[in-house]
Amino acid sequence: MTGRREFLKTGAGAAAALATLASVRQRFLDDLAAASPGLPDRSAYLLDPQVRYLNHGSIGTIPRLVHEAHVRYLRVCETNPWLYMWSEPWVEPIEEVRRRASSLMGVGAEDMVLTHNTTEAFNLLAHGLPLGPGDEVLYSSLNHPGASNPWTHMAPVRGFSVREFQFPVEETPGLSPDDVVALHIREIRPETRVLVFPHVDNLVGLRHPMAALARAARRAGVEVIAVDGAQTLSMIPVDLGGTEVDVYAGSPHKWVQAPKGLGVAYLRGTLQERLHPMWVSSGQPAARGSVRRFEDYGTRNRPEVLTLGSALAFQERMGPATKEAAHRRHWQEIRERVEATPELRWHSPTDWGMAAALYTVEVRGRSAFQVADELWDRHRITVRPIRIHGTEGLRLSPNHHTDPAEVEAFFRAVGA
Repeated sequence: MTGRREFLKTGAGAAAALATLASVRQRFLDDLAAASPGLPDRSAYLLDPQVRYLNHGSIGTIPRLVHEAHVRYLRVCETNPWLYMWSEPWVEPIEEVRRRASSLMGVGAEDMVLTHNTTEAFNLLAHGLPLGPGDEVLYSSLNHPGASNPWTHMAPVRGFSVREFQFPVEETPGLSPDDVVALHIREIRPETRVLVFPHVDNLVGLRHPMAALARAARRAGVEVIAVDGAQTLSMIPVDLGGTEVDVYAGSPHKWVQAPKGLGVAYLRGTLQERLHPMWVSSGQPAARGSVRRFEDYGTRNRPEVLTLGSALAFQERMGPATKEAAHRRHWQEIRERVEATPELRWHSPTDWGMAAALYTVEVRGRSAFQVADELWDRHRITVRPIRIHGTEGLRLSPNHHTDPAEVEAFFRAVGA
C-alpha cells in the first residue's frame, strides 16, 4: 500500500495541492497589481473607522488584500487538512517566503529562519549558544524584555553572566551615531561574548548605528552580535550585507503588516554551526546541515507562513524609500508640533538619521498611563504609555497610511 508521504510527494494529491496553492497566490498577485499605485490609504486596511490607531509599534495592521489571501490559504487547508498540512507542494511556496524574507535583509536564504517572533530567536540563542562560566552577555537598558529575559532565564542554568548597563535616555534627542557606539564599546569587557542591542528601541525610537556598532564590537573582541530588529523590518531599509551582525531577528506583525505569530531571523552561517536547536521534532535528519533545523516545529500553521509571503510582496510594491519618506514626514510634523507646545516634551531623536517611526511625548505634569486611558475611553485613540527611567511618556507610532486627522485628534485631546 502506498504510504501517506509517498502519495503526497508523487501522486495526484500533490499535483492538486500545488495547483490550488498556486491559484491562491496568483489571485493575490492579480489583486495587488490591480490596486492603486503608490502608498495605500487607510481604506486599504481593516481598522475600525472610529479608532485612531497610533500604535503600530506594538501591533501592526494587516492590509485587506493580505487578510483575504490569508483567509483563502486557510480555506484551502481546511478542505483536506491531512493533505494540505503534510503535502510536499507546500515546500517550494514556503521556500519562496524564505527568499523574500532574506531579500528584505540583504542576506542569503540559507541563513534565514522562519520563526514565530523576535523573542523566539533570542530564546534560541540563549538556549543554544555554547556559553558557560566566564562568559558574559551585555546589553543596555533600552533592550526589549523579549531580547533580555531569555538570557537572564538561562544564565543560572548555564553559568554565564548577564549585565545590563544604564543607557542615558534623557540625552537621546542630542545623541550622535558616534555617541551611541561609544556608550556601548566602553562597557565591553574581556569576558563579553555576546552583545545585544535594538536596531530601533521600542521606548524612544533611537535608531542605533547598527553597522558601525557591530564593527566596533567585533574589534573589541565580541564573538556574537545580536540585533533586535522587531521595530525596523519594513519601516526603514535594512541591509545586513557586509556588516558584522551575526543575528538579526524581527517580528513581521508590526511594520511588515503580516498575520500575528510570525517571525524571521538571520543567522550567520558560521554561527549556525555552533548553535543547538531549541526544540526538535521529527525533521532533524532531513534538516541536518541546514538552517531549517532551527524551525523543526512538527505541525505548523502553514497558511500563516504563506501569507507572510503575501505581506512581503505588498510591502515590496510600495518601495522602502517611499515608505521611509512618509515616516519621516510624520516624525517631522509631530516633532515640530510638540516642540511648539509648552505642555508637551519630546523625548526622542531630533535628527532623522537617528530616529524612526515611533517617538515618545511627555504630557508635562500628567501620568502617561492615565492620559492613555483617557485617550482611549473618551476619544478612541490608541497610544502606548511607557515609563523611561522614572519619566513617563506616550509612545506614538503612526504608519504611512495614518490619516492626518488621527494625529490632529491626538493633539486636540491632549490640549495642544
